[in-house]
Amino acid sequence: MAEAKPGMRKPVFTKVDQLRPGTSGHTLTVKVVSSKMVMQKGRPDGPQMRQMRIAECLVGDETGMIVFTARNDQVDLMKPDMTVTLRNAKIDMFKGSMRLAVDKWGRVEVTEPASFTVKEDNNLSLVEYELVNVVEE
Repeated sequence: MAEAKPGMRKPVFTKVDQLRPGTSGHTLTVKVVSSKMVMQKGRPDGPQMRQMRIAECLVGDETGMIVFTARNDQVDLMKPDMTVTLRNAKIDMFKGSMRLAVDKWGRVEVTEPASFTVKEDNNLSLVEYELVNVVEE
């Protein structure tokens, strides 16, 4: 009974330098370089106090770095020098630059420390993209 369930397939791991605007479904293992809280607010209305936290974390692997937007519980996992696996991550565009994010359909998991060193001179979030409309004739 060691059969794999149909529909369960082995994840294909992506490297940071392969990320492109508007893509999703990425699985990658990255090391957290830095983490900075950008928003923290609680809403006292409702049955329980809901708190919303957003942190911008610089993550990367041996091919490059990108800004990862961590939300709520993800913020606690994103400590500098931690190695995390991001499952079903997507690329969001923010002010013309790429941001990596994991929504409710993905997962952020702490994994064993990676052996690679982050390539810090290739920050994909510093590349500015411009939206161009293509008219087909």
